[in-house]
Amino acid sequence: MENNTINTRRRVTKEFKRTYKLKGKMPTRQPIVIFMGHIDHGKSSILEKIRGISITKAEPGLITQSIRSYPVPLEVIKRYCGSLIENMKSQLTIPGLLFLDSPGHAAFNNMRKIGGNLADIAILVVDAKEGIKEQTKECLAILKQYKTPFVIALNKVDLIPGWQANPKEKLLANIANQSARVQEELDKAVYALVARLSEENLNAERYDRVDDFTKQITIVPVSAKTTEGLPELLMVMTGLAQRFLEQKLNINGEGPGKATILEVSEDAKLGTTLDVVLYDGLLKVNDKIMIATVGEPIETKVRALFELDVKTKKLISQREVHAAAGIKLIAPRMKDAIGGMPLLVANTNETVIRQQLQKEVHSILLETEKDGVIAKADTIGSLEALATLLKEAGVTIKKLSIGNISKKDIADARVEKDPIYKVILGFNIESVEEASDIKQITHDVIYKIIEDYNVWKESILKKEQAKQAEAIVHPFKIKVMEGFVFRQSNPAVVGAQVLGGIIAAEMPIIKKDGSKLSVVKTIQEQGKNVASAAKDKEIAVAIPNVTVGRQLKEGDILYADLTEEQFKRLKGFKKYLKADEIDVIKEIVEIKRKQNPMWGV
Repeated sequence: MENNTINTRRRVTKEFKRTYKLKGKMPTRQPIVIFMGHIDHGKSSILEKIRGISITKAEPGLITQSIRSYPVPLEVIKRYCGSLIENMKSQLTIPGLLFLDSPGHAAFNNMRKIGGNLADIAILVVDAKEGIKEQTKECLAILKQYKTPFVIALNKVDLIPGWQANPKEKLLANIANQSARVQEELDKAVYALVARLSEENLNAERYDRVDDFTKQITIVPVSAKTTEGLPELLMVMTGLAQRFLEQKLNINGEGPGKATILEVSEDAKLGTTLDVVLYDGLLKVNDKIMIATVGEPIETKVRALFELDVKTKKLISQREVHAAAGIKLIAPRMKDAIGGMPLLVANTNETVIRQQLQKEVHSILLETEKDGVIAKADTIGSLEALATLLKEAGVTIKKLSIGNISKKDIADARVEKDPIYKVILGFNIESVEEASDIKQITHDVIYKIIEDYNVWKESILKKEQAKQAEAIVHPFKIKVMEGFVFRQSNPAVVGAQVLGGIIAAEMPIIKKDGSKLSVVKTIQEQGKNVASAAKDKEIAVAIPNVTVGRQLKEGDILYADLTEEQFKRLKGFKKYLKADEIDVIKEIVEIKRKQNPMWGV
């Protein structure tokens, strides 16, 4: 026997057809609602209580891949909220709310439709004690990105010390009956959140103190454990949706169906199935449908449609379904379907629809540069979110694609010349190929990918700069020691003390007056040849084409003969130079500018 939810749905469908055919009005669909928030802040618990059933435990013998959506008809909301709804001034015309059973920011990214994101409104759940955490910030970034209106459920108010739970009482009356200290603690939690949101350029206030719902984010204190505040949360959601989303929710009730894939599943009995949200039009058995992919769209026919009995989790077969609804769809040739992709009925205008789907995907995949990182994700929506946040962080993207990291991805990364681009960034995916020379950064939280990339990039830049610093020509200053002439000429070999910098072989030499001398042929330290020697070392140097007593004398001060190009490069690596090297450079510049005042400028 079908439950009241399915019967209610069928009554609504009949009324839907009768009302809008007679009145010639555009029908209004249910707003699609998603829960977002930091882990363990209570997203699932609130949805559990709203649904009135468990969503975290599978029942034995029933299909586990259930439809990931849950409709709450308006009559159910009215019954649950009682006088809260009855006292609302605006007339309610929306048929109810459609909650998605996929709490979290990742699910939000999966919900893409043609021309934007599928979610009409969101509930951002925040723990009253913990406030805004890292995943909360990511959720806020996504909500701002898609300009999605949202309400904040300030959860776990029952954990305020001294809180007296009374779920039968209206929230405001319940708050008024709490002790002054409890009320003060609640206000502290609310306004700590208000202050923190202001740092995100968001104006927020407790729901009963909001002056302008178009300019202020509404905060509703709730407890998923005791259900306190949940009627008020539903009331606020319904009121906001009715007041500000009604026009957006107008649909073509009898037109070709438009849907978004939430999840692709393999069922032992049913085969490949799609959990989809139908957000516009009508979807029927035997409809020809097209599904967007990164290549050519999938073309197939609907074999079966199911809606979910939310109490028993049994799938009810349907011949047709009107928007908005969560449904399970069965069709052949769907193994390449991807979550987040749009699905359109294509009984007519096949060419136009195919082009529309390809344009939608290409608008994301083609927003790339000639050089940059490779970014991958599990769904088109996730990929879009990752691409947006990477670009906001100033990260150049070479390639965007869906799926796990492959050999082709590694090969594409390997051809990059800039070492900071030899990296693959992945959201909600895995690597199927290891490569020691290619960095792979994967995570199930987008902001962590960007953070980890920036840390890795900084380390690469430091290594590269260090390598370049090692390769630069170092300045030096040496003194020819008196009494240490080992050979007068061909080449001259003399003892010298390094007064500053680093002396290296094959480096040209100038005297203190700027006259050019020769080059350092070889360097010896304690009888052994060395490539270089630093400050305070006593060494023997071989200098060809000079004679001690003529061009070179004991006690002479000699410098590295830097070119202007070498000098300018050294300036760029100043932070890698020692103090004595900087002092030597200053002396060399002074010598050079006596002959050419514009030297090195």
